[in-house]
Formats: sequence, C-alpha cells, structure tokens
Amino acid sequence: MTPRWFTDALAHPPEHRETAVGETRVHLRCWGAPGSPGLVLVHGGSANSGWWDHIAPFFAGSHRVVAPDLSGHGDSSWRKPYDLAHWGREVVAAADAGGIDGPFCVVGHSMGGWVAATAGARHGDRVHGVAIIDSPLNDRPPEEERLRERRRPTRIYADRAEILGRFRTVPAQDVLLPYVREHIAEESIRRVDGGWTWKFDPMLYGSREPLRELLPRLDCRTAFLRSEFGLVPPAMFEEIRKLLDHRALLAELPDAGHHPMLDQPLPLVTALRVILAQWALA
Repeated sequence: MTPRWFTDALAHPPEHRETAVGETRVHLRCWGAPGSPGLVLVHGGSANSGWWDHIAPFFAGSHRVVAPDLSGHGDSSWRKPYDLAHWGREVVAAADAGGIDGPFCVVGHSMGGWVAATAGARHGDRVHGVAIIDSPLNDRPPEEERLRERRRPTRIYADRAEILGRFRTVPAQDVLLPYVREHIAEESIRRVDGGWTWKFDPMLYGSREPLRELLPRLDCRTAFLRSEFGLVPPAMFEEIRKLLDHRALLAELPDAGHHPMLDQPLPLVTALRVILAQWALA
C-alpha cells in the first residue's frame, strides 16, 4: 500500500526548466517560491533529478528547491569528457536558472557528493553549505566504477514493461520501497528508435579529484550523512570527520542502504531538515 505522505509529495509536481553551460543543455526541476532560501539537490551517478521527486516537496514550504539533471543524466545533454569542474558549474547555473537568488545550500548523494563538494570548493561565494550523503573516500565514485566494469552501450528494450522490471540501483541495494522504486524507474527511461532505454550515458568517465582532497577545501558549512548499510564503513566515517576538521555536522541514517531516498526517505528528510535548521541559526 502506498502511504499518504508519498502520494501527497507527488501531488506537488515540479516546474521543469532548462539552462545551458557552454554548449551543454541542463534540465532542472523546481519546487517552492522563487526568492526563498535556496536548496540544490544533486543526484548520484546514472541517476537523475526524479530521484528527488518525493523528497523535495518536504522543503518547498521554506526553500526554493532546484534539482538538476547533471549532463549525461536524465533529460540533460551528453558531452565528453565528464569532469567535476563542469558539473560544479552546472549546479550554480541550475540554481540561477531555477530562481535562487544569492547563496544556497547543496545536498549531494554518492557521486553527487563529489559534485556538491566541488561546487562548494570552487564556488564558495555562492555555496552557503554542503551536505553529502554516503559518498565514500574512493578514488572514483562507486557508480562510475560499476560502469567502467561493464564497458558496453546501454541496451534498448522493445518492451516498456521489461525495462521497468530491469531497474536496479548502482550499486545494487537489497531493500527498495516498491512505490518509490516504481516512480524512479518511470523517471529513468526514455523512448528511442526500436524501443526504450535508460536516460544516462553509459560512458560517464572523466577526471575526478579525490573526495578526500575536496573535503578539506570546504570553507562553508558542511554535513555528512552515513548510511548504516551504505558504502562508508565506521573507520572511513572517522577519517571523513578528521578531514572536515570537526567542523561538520555528522550523523548516521539507521537501517539505510547506500540510497536512503529509496529505503529510508523520511529519516533522510528529518536529518536534512535538522541540518538546514542548524545552518539557518549559525
């Protein structure tokens, strides 16, 4: 049974806009009143802005919320190569195009944590705070490692029901709320000649500045959320604490996998609300 909170969230659909960074077209979703405090939500690798459809409405009463499709994802254009600096510029451009005035907060999940940290490190005049969700201190984001292992084009499925049934997270996760999974799967496919395929570019490779080098460069407010069953073990979490020089708000999402918006969305909302409230008081 689909809970009321989820249907209520989807009853507030986003406004869709587009902007450009150079020759790259960037699609974005927006909620809340323009001119309100800004909040940018950045998806992980091979995901898209639709992953935030059931999360963003919880913040629309207090913030102008913008969720971009990073290039190579969702309904944005593809390019080569995919580097963090360009994605960081896309975050700022999406905030501007989405009706955010002045400094804003960025929340990034997994590979999106790399992007959020890059935006904070390179655009500190615009970024008020950076919150990272379960991004491990690997040399590369985990999603990209899985795609490198595959090294094959995205398959085209003749049948829409078949591709929806094939939806999997990268990396895989055992527990997914079925109603969230169904919605995100719907947002993750597009029609092409011959059938249906996924929206992301399977060749999402490019230069990656290590997250462990980005974190100490953040001068803005910072927060890090570790998923209990995610990709950040306790020892790495302690290393992240030291890299942030004890300046960050750090918390664990209990019983959450690497993708907490798919298995523990309400605890994720609560944690982000607490973080934003603390930052508003600072």
